[in-house]
Amino acid sequence: MIKILAGEQFNLDISVAFWHESQNEPQDIYSIDFKRMTEGKLKILAASLDGELYLDQTHRILYATDASVYREMPLAVAHPRTEDDLKQLIHFAKTEGVSLIPRAAGTSLAGQCVGDGIVVDISKYFTRILEVNKEEGWVRVQPGVIRDDLNKYLKPHGLFFGPNTSTANRAMIGGMVGNNSCGSYSIVYGSTRDHVLELRTLLSDGSEAIFGELCKEDFEEKCKLNSLEGKIYQTLNAELSSPEAQDEIRNQFPDPSIHRRNTGYAVDILLESEVFTDNGEKFNFCKLLTGSEGTLAFTTEIKIHCDPLPPAELSLMCAHFDSVDESLQAVLVAMKHKPRAVELMDKIVMDCTKGNRMYEPYRFFLEGDPLAVLVIEAGGDTEQEATKKLKAIQQDLKEAGLGYAFPYIYGENIKKVWNLRKAGLGLLANVPGDAKPVAVIEDTAVELQKLPAYIQEFTLMMEGYQQKAVYYAHAGAGELHLRPILDLKKTEDRKLFRDIGRSTAELVKRYDGSLSGEHGDGRVRAEFIPLMIGQKNYDLIRRVKQSWDPQNIFNPGKIVDAPPMDTALRYEAEQETRQFDTIFDFSETEGILRAAEKCNGSGDCRKTHLGGGTMCPSYMATRDEKDTTRARANILREILTRSEAENPFAHKEIYEVMDLCLSCKGCASECPSNVNVATLKAEFLHQYYKKHGVPLRSKAIANIGRLNGLGMLLPAVTNFFLRNKLTSSVLKSFLGVASQRSLPTLHKQSFRSWFHSNQDRLDAEASKNGSKGSVFMFCDEFTNYNDTDIGIKAVELLTRLGYQVMMPKHEESGRAYLSKGLLKEARKLAMYNVEVFGNLLSEETPLVGIEPSAILGFRDEYPKLVIDEFKGKAKAIAPFALMIDEFIAKEIKRGRIRQDAFSKAKKKVLLHGHCHQKALSSVDPSVELLSLPENYSVEVIPSGCCGMAGSFGYEKEHYNVSMKVGSLVLFPAVDSASKDTIIAAPGTSCRHQIADGTQKKALHPVEVLWDALEVR
Repeated sequence: MIKILAGEQFNLDISVAFWHESQNEPQDIYSIDFKRMTEGKLKILAASLDGELYLDQTHRILYATDASVYREMPLAVAHPRTEDDLKQLIHFAKTEGVSLIPRAAGTSLAGQCVGDGIVVDISKYFTRILEVNKEEGWVRVQPGVIRDDLNKYLKPHGLFFGPNTSTANRAMIGGMVGNNSCGSYSIVYGSTRDHVLELRTLLSDGSEAIFGELCKEDFEEKCKLNSLEGKIYQTLNAELSSPEAQDEIRNQFPDPSIHRRNTGYAVDILLESEVFTDNGEKFNFCKLLTGSEGTLAFTTEIKIHCDPLPPAELSLMCAHFDSVDESLQAVLVAMKHKPRAVELMDKIVMDCTKGNRMYEPYRFFLEGDPLAVLVIEAGGDTEQEATKKLKAIQQDLKEAGLGYAFPYIYGENIKKVWNLRKAGLGLLANVPGDAKPVAVIEDTAVELQKLPAYIQEFTLMMEGYQQKAVYYAHAGAGELHLRPILDLKKTEDRKLFRDIGRSTAELVKRYDGSLSGEHGDGRVRAEFIPLMIGQKNYDLIRRVKQSWDPQNIFNPGKIVDAPPMDTALRYEAEQETRQFDTIFDFSETEGILRAAEKCNGSGDCRKTHLGGGTMCPSYMATRDEKDTTRARANILREILTRSEAENPFAHKEIYEVMDLCLSCKGCASECPSNVNVATLKAEFLHQYYKKHGVPLRSKAIANIGRLNGLGMLLPAVTNFFLRNKLTSSVLKSFLGVASQRSLPTLHKQSFRSWFHSNQDRLDAEASKNGSKGSVFMFCDEFTNYNDTDIGIKAVELLTRLGYQVMMPKHEESGRAYLSKGLLKEARKLAMYNVEVFGNLLSEETPLVGIEPSAILGFRDEYPKLVIDEFKGKAKAIAPFALMIDEFIAKEIKRGRIRQDAFSKAKKKVLLHGHCHQKALSSVDPSVELLSLPENYSVEVIPSGCCGMAGSFGYEKEHYNVSMKVGSLVLFPAVDSASKDTIIAAPGTSCRHQIADGTQKKALHPVEVLWDALEVR
């Protein structure tokens, strides 16, 4: 596949021009003029690849940034499918004088993945686990295999790959090799470099080379080769054989006792091999390639050593301190006991969890308001054995007068604490305003005993810059992630960015430390490498690079010959943050643009379905960067920043990237930065339609409630047309609905009309059954017309349990209008409903709803959708708008709904939770409801989104992606369930998707509970 914009000339120099409005469409953002390169050559290259080559501006925008502060527009983006594709790309780069930038998950913090050449993304196709050797304890993989997914695969073999980055659920082994990643368990498992046994690579001339362990004699044989591989060995042999060079390396490189060191190329480690040092270990070029950031060769296969599985039982102790300095003194005490991990979180990081939907509940272990917390992990064969080790640490800390609280964490809560720690990078993006904690000096490592003194001096240095840094991460390994808070849109802060970087390098050098511990030099630290290792050593590693890559095609400008670290930043100096008139209230983030800018590129949205959670279902299905939450935030940020169009939302590039967003809201909770793309997409569509108009299908779907209301005039006739093969196919074709889809039909009576005709009977029965309280029932548009039976059972259930149910006149929820971007219509409905319920709802008289997406709109969209005069009421009633599952679960806990009213039959229930439920509430209330009958066992399917997502799965162009999403976890789980297993799903879309995908019927949880009621 290749996309080339019509009429463009191609040139290696990419100059940026602002978008402008023409009479028709917004024009290309970038004026592209590729010197010495013709459109024909690019077409020939694209046609020869089994994978894809993209030249369109959308892909180039999305690959212009990673998780760092840098931004460079690439020439093109390649998704190679085979090694032959890689060889062709290398040949093309050599012939045409362009560069190749290897990229895996794109979570680089130092700018390794940005550049003006061809970005080569191996994350889509180079994802196979090739071979496992349990007896010898190794695995061979392609570079796109994800670390956590690999460990799930290895677990049945009793093996485990130890290095554990905070990005482990999306970080790929190739990227971990490139950066020599370490993670929270490095004090036990070391760095990636310690595990790499062999690398299969392509060299810069396209030749294949396998690097592994060599004895001295084998090394000498390699030096005799008459090839690029031979020259590489010859050059290194000549460089490191010199006694003067050896002394310079040993005197200038970081202290070798610092295990987490990755400054420059690792020639200091190769120097200690038996080739150059008596009694050294065997030579292995993998030591050099690991941490080389893709600048020396292109890796195609990786053989890594694996450890036995971690201890069976783990325990945590979260020690609380009144200062960071006190916590660092405690690190020295804790490390004497050889724990598995000692990780630091400071108050700034912990405060970022406040108000975060996913991570605020993870603050459960905090006592008081500590300025620092050390998370200390120990393991053993039993929980008691692990805890005994922690108690010994606690005793020593108390004797030293360190710490004031020491809560212990066990079981499932351990994962919550580690997830909180891992979310540190993304959470920091929640600091309000343009000034953010910036990744510039976050990777320094010093010898452990020097850490407290180093941090004290660092703090004084920062005070000199009138800065208060953020401190977190790998305290037990002598490495902290230290971040100044800077606004890189301001000229003075950009100067500080550079000054702090240089001053930190000078400080680290005085402590014989490593400027890069695990995140690499990349762009941000490479400029200071001569200072760190001395000019002679820097010249040496430049010659090493030259020997491997004479034409400088592999990721140039990283590690050696880097441009100034304050150039090509994501934001321009004195850049204005443009404000827009939006329907949604984005004041919390100071505008919609800043809402998009909260995405810092950490890539939490790139986990696969094996990683659990909901975000991001379309990426899980396609594995395309274009379909990530990050991509959607990036395209908005880029265009809203750089377009000069009166309505920059009108650009079709944004539509292209937003198209596969299912509005599942997984990102609203699972993204540490809380980038809520569902809201951004709804607002974008509203703005986009101002220029392009609202499509007929979108109008029809948005008005589904009204259309169904009309159909209810003659429901039997309407259903005939919906069910009849001929008429339904015509309707589907007209509206662009997938032919494979079944259309939802109407009930013979609306839910509202049934309720009003039965209200007197219901009130009498509620009084007879105990009058436990009153609830308002929200009659959503889906239950009202399509799922009326569920509504009837819900009301009958509540009535039998002794609750009076009331249903005042109100409007539909507006969910369909919101999903299609018809926000003015949705706002009218929201304001009407807020006015109706504004003075009715309370803790004792809540509003309950059957369809999660409808009732949860009261809590999510309504407060930021209604105009100012309604906001107070909208916010006041939001806590009292409950899914019926939530209401029943609360009443169970209060003892008002009891088990003895339900069947004692033995049943198994398989539950799929609704996306909005997972994002804004929890699946737990549904589990509690379904578990009420004493012999009902409930299993939650570990699925994300079902794939239907309202109208998304009905739309013909989205059908395949919809079914692929369902096929990841949900369909296999339902298909494998026994015939007598009850399938439960609160969402109407979910139940329709299950029916279409598995031909099995799913019930709403209240239906299951109604069926279990003993007396009806």
